Amino acid sequence: MAGLLPTPQSTEIFYPSSDSEPLAETSVHADAIINTVTVLREHLKGQSAIVFVDQFLYYAQGFPRLRVAPDVMVIFNVAPGGRDNYKIWEEGQIPVVIFEMTSEGTKNQDTGFKKTLYEQLGVLEYWLFDPKGEWIQEQLQGYRLRGEVYEPIRDGLCEPLQLRLQVEEQLIGFYREDTGEKLLIPEELAEALKKEKLARQQAESQVERLKEHLRSLGIDPENI
Repeated sequence: MAGLLPTPQSTEIFYPSSDSEPLAETSVHADAIINTVTVLREHLKGQSAIVFVDQFLYYAQGFPRLRVAPDVMVIFNVAPGGRDNYKIWEEGQIPVVIFEMTSEGTKNQDTGFKKTLYEQLGVLEYWLFDPKGEWIQEQLQGYRLRGEVYEPIRDGLCEPLQLRLQVEEQLIGFYREDTGEKLLIPEELAEALKKEKLARQQAESQVERLKEHLRSLGIDPENI
């Protein structure tokens, strides 16, 4: 008789990848998110790292409701490439840095639940950026894990990324700690390339004018 009883079947747990919520509260916050993720992805290109934007981070196997969607999170020692979501127990790595673009409306969650969660998970650094300056006077506040507790970052340095962070109006500017070089967003990069091309054209034009002047004096510039 026992052999006739149905065998319990394991039920596969579904972990959603979207909650249909918008990327950001306002276009200003969206711009700050897009700028951050674009700069960091370019900076970490070719490394065993990923930068996710507004994707579910699952931190408790078997409990799909225990999740959070950081605005931007950086994870090292994982294979590059996209994921529908990120499950800590499958990947074996937790984020090293998380950025939240905060506002007066999200202040309590950002400084309460999320800060406590990231602290307990062992996220090395947690950065809050208030692009509108609604509640953070300096707009940017970072926290670094010391032992098991977050302490405020006073020097603007993101240690895991070796980048110095600086408020630039309603965006975060990222600067290499070793060289001081700014990491450019696509628009700035295009403008820098445009200026470089113009300078090269001007230099070439000056050289040609000098050659013409030498020829007018009967001097062959190719023999100089």
